[in-house]
Amino acid sequence: MAPSLRDIVSQATSFISQLPLGGGSDSFQPPSDVSFYDPITSGPSCPIDGPVSCHNSTPIAEPNSCCFVYPGGKILLTQFWDQQIHAGGAEEDWTLHGLWPDLCDGTYDQFCNMTPQYHNITAVLEQHGQHELVQFMDRYWLASSGPNSRLWEHEFNKHGTCINTLAPACYGDSHKPGLEVVDYFQRAAALFRTLDTYHALQTAGIVPHPRKHYPLADVQAALEKYSGGKVVLRCGGRRDVLHEAWYVYFIRGSLQTGDFIPAQDRGGKEEDAGNCAPWIKYLPKRHPRGADL
Repeated sequence: MAPSLRDIVSQATSFISQLPLGGGSDSFQPPSDVSFYDPITSGPSCPIDGPVSCHNSTPIAEPNSCCFVYPGGKILLTQFWDQQIHAGGAEEDWTLHGLWPDLCDGTYDQFCNMTPQYHNITAVLEQHGQHELVQFMDRYWLASSGPNSRLWEHEFNKHGTCINTLAPACYGDSHKPGLEVVDYFQRAAALFRTLDTYHALQTAGIVPHPRKHYPLADVQAALEKYSGGKVVLRCGGRRDVLHEAWYVYFIRGSLQTGDFIPAQDRGGKEEDAGNCAPWIKYLPKRHPRGADL
């Protein structure tokens, strides 16, 4: 059996802000098993006291726009609870779906022109020496059908191209084609490593079971306590089978090097996106027939 996410992630320093917006006594303490991404690029150097995305009081002017994520300033790290164990995977695996820049009201743009589209994601990552990242993505960023690379292409071209700080101009004269691809996937993978959804639910006594139903409020509360911010849940079946978790963040600085700050309210369209019934099942994964796990 392959190791779970918790088994393979070593302890490191979190890039997530330790205080939620507004501070207070319930300060967010990030999980201990995390991964910090030290970018290989020479992206913008941003002030540590810059405004948080979606929270600026005045318009952001050039050149500061490379240090402020907009208009899609609400960032969602989205995960799947797949129906069966993937080859080389584990029973505890949640997998990565995407890193999405929603507008501040919860709606979103897609297939934007802020950064070029790419159709050879694996080749681009390997060209920049990201072989370990590709291996990690092949383990945790998995397509439900077809090659994983097709999902990666879709995620970057639909969502990554709408993140303004990934624009080539933000890299200055040092820009080389594909650096924005590296930063998008490295940043998504690093954030995913801090969010062990299985462990968070297990700690709250919520584990996969073929028949048991859990209160939706308990599942949501467990994940929000763990992450320090709001989480949107989506379900399949008759809206009673847990399938997706969306962790909601804002960013201070650029996507490449900024702090991810857990959102304290879902708000807008994200609130409407949660479609689960009041009581939900968290089903065990199926073992695919004939698979060597």
